[in-house]
Amino acid sequence: MTTWETHPVTPRRFDDFADVINPNRRGTHCWCLSHRLQQSQITELGGTGDDARACAARKLARRKHPMGVVTYRDQTPVGWCSIGPRTDIPRLEASKLIRPVDDVAVWSIICVVVRSGHRRQGVTEKLISGAVDYAASRGAPAVEAYPVDPGGKRMDLTMAFVGTRAMFDQAGFAVIGQTDAVASKMPRLIMRRTL
Repeated sequence: MTTWETHPVTPRRFDDFADVINPNRRGTHCWCLSHRLQQSQITELGGTGDDARACAARKLARRKHPMGVVTYRDQTPVGWCSIGPRTDIPRLEASKLIRPVDDVAVWSIICVVVRSGHRRQGVTEKLISGAVDYAASRGAPAVEAYPVDPGGKRMDLTMAFVGTRAMFDQAGFAVIGQTDAVASKMPRLIMRRTL
């Protein structure tokens, strides 16, 4: 019988997070920092190939609300979801393209990654469900996501981290608006699940 667990990325679970998003530990890899840090901070980290980006991500794992969750299948880390209070995500909070719909203190999903070798095996459903449960356990009133709506078109896989409408439909999210942002020339929606 398969067991599934989802846990926040704490310092103790940091290597599991890294195994999902950066198994080769490339220093110039994004480490899912683009929305969590200001552009000037990312520029300072540079592309030197050292572990500056990993160190920045480790610092985020020590915060009151870590930078997201890792999902495990039979104790193997298989998925990553960047989730947290929208107010803890500086570039999203300042975005002119993905503006708040109302005053609800939502938590936002900004990245979903399934580890290579584990895709198309039901991980995404468990990952999103676990992320929503985590947000609920921390008192979030609602969770939002900003996926693309490919409308039957083939999606550029380099943009797959934003997710698709179908995967959030299956997780009980409802469309409440559309952003001014696009991904691969496809509209990005605002989808919400009230907790």
